[in-house]
Amino acid sequence: MPDLFSEIAFLLQRLSWGSAIDLALVTLIFFLIMLLVRETQAVILLRGVILVIIVLILVTTLVELTAFSWLIQTVLPALLLAIPVIFAPEIRRGLERLGRAGSASWLFERKHVTPGADEMIRAVVTACSRLSSREHGALIVIQHSESLQEYINTGVRLNARVTPELLLQIFYPNTPLHDGAVIINNNQIAAAACVMPLSASGILNRQPDRQMGLRHRAALGTSEACDAVAVVVSEETGMISIAHGGRMIRRLDAERLENILLTFYHPPHEKTGLLQRLGAWLGQPRPSAPAKRPERKGER
Repeated sequence: MPDLFSEIAFLLQRLSWGSAIDLALVTLIFFLIMLLVRETQAVILLRGVILVIIVLILVTTLVELTAFSWLIQTVLPALLLAIPVIFAPEIRRGLERLGRAGSASWLFERKHVTPGADEMIRAVVTACSRLSSREHGALIVIQHSESLQEYINTGVRLNARVTPELLLQIFYPNTPLHDGAVIINNNQIAAAACVMPLSASGILNRQPDRQMGLRHRAALGTSEACDAVAVVVSEETGMISIAHGGRMIRRLDAERLENILLTFYHPPHEKTGLLQRLGAWLGQPRPSAPAKRPERKGER
């Protein structure tokens, strides 16, 4: 123990500001990597890679094996080059999240929501409530700020007004358009029977009940790939769920679903950029002190 403490004290004495910054950067990089692969299948694969590396280091360090050490030194660079290929989906999703988070448009742009958003939300909520009572499966994706044109092109173009009756007809079992997603853009049904990306995370696999199929995976995958809001109705149980930002909220009723959708889609005057809010606040005149009434004779 004294030797261990002396070694730690020796390391601390040699620690400088440059070394501290270097260690902080390395720690930050590893933290970001773990954050990107969190709740994905890559976590299990990453554990296996780390375990293999630790075992190889221990074997080559404790036992003098010349041929084995040469083999490891030869194969290790190839393994390092293979890691980006193995983790390609997770790296892509992480860079997409970083790109969305690093966008500075929210500082300058006014987020505009076309008139009729409340009517569209009420139509979606009414349709989901009826579909839930009838146990008809459905997947409705509502575009936010990022374009869904690549997914709209995979379906059948409708460009129709959002009504509960139309949504009920689209998702009626065994109809030509019921298998796939409905994408709503600018408060209109842009397309139906759209093919959406499936989730690669392990969130749904850890659920206690296994009653979530491809619709739930597509809803979660859509929320991972873009900032859209996906509403899904289970065909087995009639349960209503909503997915956004790689997270899913389940067991919703019509009231909670409407409140959540209204939270995402505010009226235009409530969705302004940060600089516009600051400018409006700075441009407001400050309340002035009330003017004193001139005293008249005889008043105190």
